[in-house]
Amino acid sequence: MKKMPVTLGVFVLAAAVSASVRAQQAQAAAEQGATEQNPQDAPATKAKDLDRMIVTGTRAPKAVDKIPGAISVISQQEVAQTLAVTEDATAVLARTVPGYSESSQAMSNTGETLRGRIPLRLFDGIPQGSPLREGTRNGTFTDMGIVGRIEVINGPSASEGIGATGGVINYISKVPDKIGSETTFTARYLTQGHSDSDGYKLGLTYGLKQDRYDFIGAVSYLDRGIAYDGKGRTVGMNTSGSLADSESRNIYLKGGYNFGEDGEQRLQATYSRFKIEGKGEWIQVLGCRGPTDSPPCATPYPNTSVKGQIFGSKDAFNDFEQYSLQYTHQDFFGGRLDLVGYKADQAMRYLPENGDDKQLVKVGPGFDESTRIYDQSEIVSNKKGLRTSWTRSSLFDVSGLELHTGVDLVEDRAQQRLALTNRLWVPPMDYKSTAPYAQLSWDIGPLTLSGGYRREDGTLKIDSYTTTAYRNSVFVQGGKLDYTASLPNFGAIWRVNDQWSIFSAYSKGFTLPNVGIPLRNVNYPGQSVQGILDLQAVIVSNVDVGFNWRGERGALNGTWYHSKSDLGVSLQIDPNTSDFIMSRVPTDIKGIELSGEWNFTDAFKLTGLYSRIRGKTAFWGSDALGRYGAGPLTKPMGILDLSPDKIGASAVWKFLPNADATLGATKLLDRHISGEDTRPFDGRRFTYDERTTGYTLWDLSVNYDAGRVGKFTLGVENLFDKYYILSWSQLAGYQNYWAGRGRVVSLTYNYTF
Repeated sequence: MKKMPVTLGVFVLAAAVSASVRAQQAQAAAEQGATEQNPQDAPATKAKDLDRMIVTGTRAPKAVDKIPGAISVISQQEVAQTLAVTEDATAVLARTVPGYSESSQAMSNTGETLRGRIPLRLFDGIPQGSPLREGTRNGTFTDMGIVGRIEVINGPSASEGIGATGGVINYISKVPDKIGSETTFTARYLTQGHSDSDGYKLGLTYGLKQDRYDFIGAVSYLDRGIAYDGKGRTVGMNTSGSLADSESRNIYLKGGYNFGEDGEQRLQATYSRFKIEGKGEWIQVLGCRGPTDSPPCATPYPNTSVKGQIFGSKDAFNDFEQYSLQYTHQDFFGGRLDLVGYKADQAMRYLPENGDDKQLVKVGPGFDESTRIYDQSEIVSNKKGLRTSWTRSSLFDVSGLELHTGVDLVEDRAQQRLALTNRLWVPPMDYKSTAPYAQLSWDIGPLTLSGGYRREDGTLKIDSYTTTAYRNSVFVQGGKLDYTASLPNFGAIWRVNDQWSIFSAYSKGFTLPNVGIPLRNVNYPGQSVQGILDLQAVIVSNVDVGFNWRGERGALNGTWYHSKSDLGVSLQIDPNTSDFIMSRVPTDIKGIELSGEWNFTDAFKLTGLYSRIRGKTAFWGSDALGRYGAGPLTKPMGILDLSPDKIGASAVWKFLPNADATLGATKLLDRHISGEDTRPFDGRRFTYDERTTGYTLWDLSVNYDAGRVGKFTLGVENLFDKYYILSWSQLAGYQNYWAGRGRVVSLTYNYTF
């Protein structure tokens, strides 16, 4: 019989202590009952209003129904509903944003895209990760318990800087919303029914709000056990980093002071430090895809994990630390001034690998296998910047005419090393950018017209370097590359009546093409940075057409979009290493999105979403010697870029005044895509065929507010213990055959005082 986990004792002790404390406070609470009701109601009203306002892309609060484009706002309640069943930072996006792909359930967010392209992820407006070396680790950067809301701009955008070819995802931290102080203690226990799968979380959040100043601070610790699939087998450790068998530590501090006449000026400082680190207790055992695998097997089985450690290896981690200082002035020359200076340091280490590309010498005939080594890559990114904006309403005394202008300055440095042997894999890269912008919007009765322009003017400096033995140890001459781009946008939204609106918008997004990959892949001598075609910028144009309906009991939103790039980026599998490689070819993506909700009563609500996305690219890009150009758009974009059709639904039932339950389901459909083409230059024939099998997952959460005792939440992820293979793992790649997690049961306790 399994022993009771220590964490369960924490719950019992916490409940007992809270009951005692609450009992002592009962008399005071009764005396203040009438005065406490209004403050409790006020935040709910405020939260409802905030759901219709965003700051992402505008830098100043702006009503969603006055912004042409597809905007998603994930409320604090929706974040909490997902957090009840999983601590995964990207799971809430997969469940609530139609165009967001399947969650990887890992420290890595490989294969996670927004409308088929890489989104720019922000935390309180500060970029996470680096386009210089996109390591697919920028989706896990904080404890989700500190996140108050998430704002999503769907589709390419230049409003927040480089990197947003798929859109912008801005995680916005909580703010104190009650006068006085408030402390919340959180304890969580999670298990899959195996002793080594048990995990727990402890957290403390303190908020303080007064007339002139406010502060919020949070600390948390999360310990995760190993993960099991629906058949009771351990899930293999993800080669790019796993959430399983890990520890997370988070500290978040934010304080602000209002001053000046009527508090119109504000100074706010923020500090965040998050580190998730593997415990190094498990190693991956490779699975088999069936008779066609090497070596073959009769029955397919996914990667699993066994207890052990690779000698000399280090733990995988994400280590994100950022500082920011913000100054705002509500009446600066008649407008709102917003200045944000920030510094962000981000380090990511990956699990050990012993592939040919990690060896000290070139692997070939006669290679001594006894000398084969393991190595681990590590990406380090350091960035600092200044974001400025000035917003003026009623410009030139014209009612409804608003100007939003400013300039963004950023410096981003990144490199990648092989940590165990201290070898350079990607040389130091330094990108500096100055980007002025201006945006006009004009409310003309029920019509809002919007148009803007951003000028990206950046310089990338790359040191000279020598590639690894796998790439023939060739010397590459460093140098400087200039990146300039003019990025316009325009759109219109017509509020037909109090319930309906329709919109259309055009925009461009700009990013660097994961510079580190083409740099480390150079394999023949005589090359220089200036001569590498794959280092050209990625510029994506996008058109959105959609509608919004909001009635007394429900809402419905729909969008059709079309994005394309003449020199885009598409991921492929290297046939030699089975690793991901970047292909610079034209890309063309089209899709539709639907989302809505219906409140049958004040106690029962249904929500739903649907996404369908298809894309085409070319089988070959332009020849480096100029002998032929890129091919036509005949190759379908597959699972590494585009998610299969997705259907999501949830039912929220408030079955008691102090209790509610949420039942949710997400379904990915089966998909079969194929294409072929022949290159006229040499008659080479290309084919592509991909099949993915869909699946449906159910989740359940139940909340019960026990008053003086505290609040209890039961969460069940993968309610029916479904066995399935993650969609992007169904395409054979480097050691990537993973099953998804089976049923996870968690119990969370919150005590607020």
